[in-house]
Amino acid sequence: MSRQRTGDAAEEGSVFFIDNVSGEEADRQLILQKANALATGNCLTEAIDWFSAAVRYGPVRPEQLGTFVDCVLRNFKGKAKADGADASSVHAGDSGDSGDSSSTDAQAETFGCPNCRSFLGEPVTMACGHSVCKRCLRRRLLSKCRRCGEAVTGEEKPNVVLCGLFDKWFPDDVKTAKALSDVDALCGRRRYREAVALAADVIRRDSENKAAARLSRAEAYAALEQYSLALDDVEFCRGSSFPAETFYRKAMVLHEMGQVDESLQAFLQCLAVDEDFPSAKRQVEKILSDLLSPTDENVKFGLRETKRNKSPHLHSKTLVQPEQHPVRKHPDNPEKRWESLDWSGLSRTPACGEDGLKRVCSAPQLGDQEKGRLLKRKLSVSDMEPCFVDGGSNKRKKQGVSKHSEHQAAARATARSVPRDLLDLNDFECSLCMRLFYDPVTTPCGHTFCKNCLERCLDHMPQCPLCKESLKEYLAGRKFTVTAVLDTLIKRYLSQEYSERTKTNLEETRELSDLVKNVPIFVCTTAYPTVPCPLHVFEPRYRLMIRRCMDTGTRQFGMCINDPQKGFVDYGCMLIIRNVHFLPDGRSVVDAIGGKRFRVLSRGMRDGYSTANIEHLEDIRVEDSDELRRLQELHDAVYNQACVWFQNLKFHFHKQILQHFGPMPEREADIQATPNGPACCWWLLAVLPIDPRFQLSVLSMASLKERLVKIQHILTYLQNIPNN
Repeated sequence: MSRQRTGDAAEEGSVFFIDNVSGEEADRQLILQKANALATGNCLTEAIDWFSAAVRYGPVRPEQLGTFVDCVLRNFKGKAKADGADASSVHAGDSGDSGDSSSTDAQAETFGCPNCRSFLGEPVTMACGHSVCKRCLRRRLLSKCRRCGEAVTGEEKPNVVLCGLFDKWFPDDVKTAKALSDVDALCGRRRYREAVALAADVIRRDSENKAAARLSRAEAYAALEQYSLALDDVEFCRGSSFPAETFYRKAMVLHEMGQVDESLQAFLQCLAVDEDFPSAKRQVEKILSDLLSPTDENVKFGLRETKRNKSPHLHSKTLVQPEQHPVRKHPDNPEKRWESLDWSGLSRTPACGEDGLKRVCSAPQLGDQEKGRLLKRKLSVSDMEPCFVDGGSNKRKKQGVSKHSEHQAAARATARSVPRDLLDLNDFECSLCMRLFYDPVTTPCGHTFCKNCLERCLDHMPQCPLCKESLKEYLAGRKFTVTAVLDTLIKRYLSQEYSERTKTNLEETRELSDLVKNVPIFVCTTAYPTVPCPLHVFEPRYRLMIRRCMDTGTRQFGMCINDPQKGFVDYGCMLIIRNVHFLPDGRSVVDAIGGKRFRVLSRGMRDGYSTANIEHLEDIRVEDSDELRRLQELHDAVYNQACVWFQNLKFHFHKQILQHFGPMPEREADIQATPNGPACCWWLLAVLPIDPRFQLSVLSMASLKERLVKIQHILTYLQNIPNN
């Protein structure tokens, strides 16, 4: 009996433990929600308190601090602005090009990378149609396009056509761009000494790309633990056209040195210049997560020395405990809710030398309140010394590099013109149609085609026509955005040829827009005026046909049933496209509704689908009042008879008709209001179980009276059949 009771008690204890754990996790989620809500409302101090409270229930992961980082950044920039730090301080290097001429801006738009503003070496065209240099994409210096804001995958390959053109027009610039890519590749393979040597060679022979080469070399120096050389390279790049990357590289070097406080400030300055710098935001999230994370015994808080921190002068510094600033609450004045924070240092980065190095050590088992005060201390950085971001440092002046000269170099790098003797029309020809590119689009594999040419190829197979790489995802997106740089080059340097190509395209479009001559015919089923006709389009020829109907703006095509001798019958109905839903594999579901009836005059063929010259059919109007009255009575009788027949159908038949064709149209007051007559006649003709050839004969009738009589005979016949 005692053993049984002991077992029951143990079981109850385990249940209580599970419930307690789930309850703590629920509390943790509520606290995190509260903290994020405060961060969204820009309440930095209160958010820190709540994030610190959440730590008692478990560690706060970096990915859970995105909202908190945004709040910190807003306060960072707000304090910098309040202290009078304009673009020359927080956004160093991000301005200064406003004085360039409009012509230079136009050239920069064409040959300059929208992210780093340097020459568009090894251009990579993204899904949005804009191009960036390979260096920015491979180093993941951007998370979305600078021109349109669309997300960047980073998996795109260099544009083959543009690479060929730039290699032909600007061989020296392309050579330098490839050398910079080689430096990054060497760093990726951890061959840092070779990367340093190659970067030094680029710096010696190219004055326009010194900043980019030095930033790459700084990464290699940091990996070799030559931090002073890395910082020298980073300092050189201040005021260049790489402001965000300069701050980021500075922060990474400081982080490698173990100066986490200082690196946090540099990361925030990077984000102040570029809020969409993905790597910097992730680093800030990690640092704040470390500051908030639970600690074991004797673990240092905040600024923990890394394994790479082996410099003797770093180890010689004294570890000091931070002062605790009391929090002054202002419940009656929300605008002063974080007045307790000392933000005097937010507009600057701490010193990078020995004097700027500080370490903070806390007692073991630090509580969440002490941890919150410590984090507030880190974000206030009142004890840090100014460095790095100023209007123009003495060190830079000694090196002989001014912001003005940097911008002049950037202007020279982007204000390029194409040598006329090197312009060749063959370089701008589509490999599919062998004509000048028209609406050129670039696939993720880097090959470029005319938009229409590529779509036609993808109708048959979702692969690149040249390299056969799978384009299933590209086809599923169905963006086919025009490559902006290539389109601009064609319009600027081949304006006459482009005008002729545009004229030819307009003539082809005008020919496809004719709704009487060479009308596209979908050979499938019988369609009727005003009656919905949904279609599943999967054949390549009909994919092309539907796309052309949409591109020309007509949104119409003819529908006829098959004829063994002629190909399709002599009478049909136009369908009006209301909506097209494209499936990921290229198929589409077309929502169409019947329009005008027509008679075929002649038949033809275009790109695999049938065409026809047609004439539209209209009902013969009844002018005599007595005859019109009798016609109205006949219509009413047929309508009432149809209602009775429809209501007496079995449930499953009734449900199927409603799903496919919708409810029966309402009775019309004027039966001659439209050239096709009352809509109820066509609805009945579509749902009645009769032979398609008989339906076709009724469709071709131009007399409303004859049509009503035919339908009346059919309804009478169906009503006389026993309902089984």
